[in-house]
Amino acid sequence: MATPALKLVVILAPIGGLWIGARLLVEGASALAARLGVSRLVVGLTVVAFGTSMPEFAVTAEAALAGQGDIAVGNVVGSNVFNLGFVLGTTALLGTLDRTRRLVHRDGAALVLASAVLLVLLRDGRLTRPEGGLFLLGLVVYLSILIRSGTIATVAETVEPTRPLADAGRLLAGLVLVVGSARLLVESASTLAAAAGVSEWAIGVTVVAAGTSTPELVTAVVAARRGHSGLSVGSLLGSDLFNVLGVLGVAGLLGPLSVSPEAPRSVVWLLGTVLLVVTLLWTGRQLTRLEGAVLVVLAGIRWAVNLV
Repeated sequence: MATPALKLVVILAPIGGLWIGARLLVEGASALAARLGVSRLVVGLTVVAFGTSMPEFAVTAEAALAGQGDIAVGNVVGSNVFNLGFVLGTTALLGTLDRTRRLVHRDGAALVLASAVLLVLLRDGRLTRPEGGLFLLGLVVYLSILIRSGTIATVAETVEPTRPLADAGRLLAGLVLVVGSARLLVESASTLAAAAGVSEWAIGVTVVAAGTSTPELVTAVVAARRGHSGLSVGSLLGSDLFNVLGVLGVAGLLGPLSVSPEAPRSVVWLLGTVLLVVTLLWTGRQLTRLEGAVLVVLAGIRWAVNLV
């Protein structure tokens, strides 16, 4: 029988692999995007957001293929709550975060709509292939709006471009590491849930979600400390949009997936968190340390409730 220490290692090892892999992927993809002259905000909302969503994508796709709907969907729901609560809140605690009106009006509203649609679709306890297709269509529409809105600029300051082959190598290495770590994490999470006597939904929405959100935490904190608050907030909103529209879109197509009766209640909490964050960003030009503390506390409460 595996010892508690060994069980902890089995969970932490793939989480570490996801973090390293996502970092390599984001660095390589961002450098290549910089060569194409993409603005910092657009890089945050697309390239970085997609890159930091790769752990969620890999884990959710692996769980969907294995027929583990609770881990597949719970991972996305839990990751979004973790991102907007703990990650965004922690980043705000490090220093007040600025925001742009366009960020709130366009991307905040899109995340509210996507979360509301997810709640409606999961009320029957299933995520079907047509519903997955609907999410992917929404992602296409969102990216089209980004392109048409004229947010693409001529200079990118997110990273210092290096050699193209080195950038491509980092991107590929990161992708391989993320996919391999995702498979191990799904297997470990399923085993841990059975051993601990808790549901796969509870493990997916907490432990797995926190693990796959590690890249978002690192990216947001580093961006905020460097004074790039637009990239920090933008990457989190963009990552959550990719999680719902892209990750669950693909998962639905790989499905259909059945989820726990707990799912709608968790999505209600997610929708409430999204509305709170958007309201805080809407009513002020900044997200303050006090508001960040509130988000962290709420995220901690929800995390504890899911494991009780």
